[in-house]
Amino acid sequence: MSTGFQTGSVRANDVDFSYLELGKGPLALCMHGFPDSPWTYRHLLPELAAAGFRAVAPFMRGFAPTSVPGDWRYDLRTIGQDFNALHAALGGDASSILIAHDWGAVAAYAALADAPANWRRAVICNIPPLPVFGQVAFTYAQLKRFFYIWFFQLDCAEDVLLGGDLEFLRDLWADWSPGYDASFDLEQAKACLRDPANLKAALGYYRTVMNPRRFGQADYVQAQAEVWGRPLRTPTLYFHGLRDGCLAITHELAQQIPASLGPGSEVELLEDAGHFLLVEQPARVNRRILEFLQRN
Repeated sequence: MSTGFQTGSVRANDVDFSYLELGKGPLALCMHGFPDSPWTYRHLLPELAAAGFRAVAPFMRGFAPTSVPGDWRYDLRTIGQDFNALHAALGGDASSILIAHDWGAVAAYAALADAPANWRRAVICNIPPLPVFGQVAFTYAQLKRFFYIWFFQLDCAEDVLLGGDLEFLRDLWADWSPGYDASFDLEQAKACLRDPANLKAALGYYRTVMNPRRFGQADYVQAQAEVWGRPLRTPTLYFHGLRDGCLAITHELAQQIPASLGPGSEVELLEDAGHFLLVEQPARVNRRILEFLQRN
């Protein structure tokens, strides 16, 4: 596939990050989630570059070819620090933009709260702020959707996922974005995770943040609130696909989201998109993102 993307690497927060890049101008940092890769931004990067941004999409910590951190740190505070360290290492300034999806989205709340002066605007996709997430996460319907989180806590999870060349990931994509042909995206995600060390790293996010031994403990709840439950100051465009098979929200819950975001924030619900809306509805999503980012 000929893309014109440049590749590069940079050290930030004691991790060697590899990335895709296109364009020149203010930094637009694009962070992915699981089971995914920076290639989810393949439609958006050219649009950002054409609009005058330096669009950079790193491979998250532990996702090949980014290095696996030796200290096994996958807590949200550390991942949020990755984003702000990447901002510094890539020459970002106060005009920089942060765009994030899935695990990238969760960590973006931490990064934006820790260093609001780094980011002029933000776009967050498919994981709502903690006050809304908390209302959804433990409903019966959502617990069924989150089966994989609890399965990933098991020691056998790596062996099961590696079977059949990571075909488990195909079924996750099919559940989360119904009707979307994820063939290309899956090949990129598998390339990030085929090495058992990288797969173990990716599961480290779930085993650290969603550790069942700590769920319900007062100090755990308080720690989450302090990391990604703080109100943001950055104007943020929040997207959610209403066909998302990973995490479902309603129109009523979506009305609560702006209260956790900065002044001038907006919420966009897509009736005909699922979890991976950046590749499901690229023309519509990209147009809305650029419209939001180009405002003063």
